Amino acid sequence: MWITLFITTTLCFSMSRAGDLTDFCENVLDECRKSESWIGCYEDRIMTCKTGRFMTGIKQLKVDSLQEVDVSPTFEHRVHIPSSALQESIGNVSEVEVLVVASVINSSYFKLSPPQNSRRLLGGLEVFRDSVVCVRAGSRAVKNLSQPITLTFKHNKEVESGTCVFWKETSAKDGTGYWSNEGCDTNYTAHEFICSCKRQRFFAVLVNPGISVTKADADKLNYITYIGSGLSAPFALISLFIYIYLHRRHPEKSISLHMQLTVAMFCLHLTFLLSSLLAQLLKEKEDSSSCLVLGLVLHWSLLATLTWSALEGFHLYLLLIRVFNIYVRRYLLKLSLIGWGFPTLVAAVCGISRVYGKYTLNYSNSNLTQHMCWISDKSEQKLLVVSHITTVAFPFFVVVFNACMLGLVVFKIWELRRGDRSFGSSSDWKKINKERKKRLWKDCVTVLGLSCVLGLPWGLASTTYVSLPGIYVFTVLNSLQGLFIFLWSVALAWSNSQTANNSSIRDSSSQKMMTTSFNSRN
Repeated sequence: MWITLFITTTLCFSMSRAGDLTDFCENVLDECRKSESWIGCYEDRIMTCKTGRFMTGIKQLKVDSLQEVDVSPTFEHRVHIPSSALQESIGNVSEVEVLVVASVINSSYFKLSPPQNSRRLLGGLEVFRDSVVCVRAGSRAVKNLSQPITLTFKHNKEVESGTCVFWKETSAKDGTGYWSNEGCDTNYTAHEFICSCKRQRFFAVLVNPGISVTKADADKLNYITYIGSGLSAPFALISLFIYIYLHRRHPEKSISLHMQLTVAMFCLHLTFLLSSLLAQLLKEKEDSSSCLVLGLVLHWSLLATLTWSALEGFHLYLLLIRVFNIYVRRYLLKLSLIGWGFPTLVAAVCGISRVYGKYTLNYSNSNLTQHMCWISDKSEQKLLVVSHITTVAFPFFVVVFNACMLGLVVFKIWELRRGDRSFGSSSDWKKINKERKKRLWKDCVTVLGLSCVLGLPWGLASTTYVSLPGIYVFTVLNSLQGLFIFLWSVALAWSNSQTANNSSIRDSSSQKMMTTSFNSRN
């Protein structure tokens, strides 16, 4: 008899518990998702569901409507509701207590309307950490609040900016909608996004997502950088000897400029290898004097490389635009004062300001770090000013100026081709012979070689903010700059030898550009 009673009691208890489980808040989303218009169902059900003792992602509080309230559904999200908003949420009802609910759900549940039916939103923005905060208070959702609700989203500096938005359903009543920033203000601090919105509903922060770099990608990029710089340093040194040899045979201004650029580039790659190695060995000794010196020399080398690239572009401008009357007294001496004096002055000022030291590079959306002796990150304000002026604004100016100079080179080559009758008209392009293909190849080599001399690969830094392949392309091309300079020196040596050995050969436009204009004599 007691066995039958026990089984019956157990079954009844189990059935009652099964029925109660459907009322738990953790099951509300799955239940409401079965219908197309699930948002209204979810908003109603979370006001009446039961929260478990250890349940995360949702908070229910009964508070005094005459007092403001703070609710934290997770450690990363906080909601502040002023008393005026609580009173407006209960309307004219004379209730003292009001139920406040805040929950966090995944953004993948929100179905964007057809013009935006992609996880990536307008302008390439996406929901920050895929987190959407739902806020409900009282018996009805209210918009146009007299005082805004404040929502806080914590971040770890993985993004630089964001926009606070709320979910707005379409009139189709099919569960679709879009993100709108109407009535929401955004404040960005060092550790938080602070959203002020005059309504209740679903809120999120749209951000421009950082590029995720895995450990495997970070290791590959490190190998590429170290191998590339390890090749560039000796090849730059070999290029220097080639230029010295060419300069002794034919003293030319352009060769002298190439020599200066090659010295700066050799110092850059060598110092980069040493600074990276020393930073790994120092570990926590951030204030090491050796790291400070290497950081200064590395910064100086980078500025010198960029300055001499700009002077190469300036020299090209004189040759192509001001063809006549370009004599400048002590021209090379004045260029050297700028090419070496400007980087030295900047590095000296930065050194006196003690901005150099150990720098830690944090890869976006990961916990991976890379150390090097560079501009110290201990002082964020100094780092921001120095890095933006000397490693962003200055390279941008150099790349833009030299890109214009390269465009002039291409235009001049095209003009020379037009004036060369042996090259033929555009109608003969399909019947181009072997000689014309050879000339075209020389033209391409000239343009590519000048691109390296003018430092245009630095302009690819902009691609590192767009995609991971952009980071790879930038790393490969810039770590191998010394090798490219070596190939250009070999091409110049070959061009000079061809001109000396066979002066009867008719020069093509690219040959003229390399041996006549670009290598003008003193």
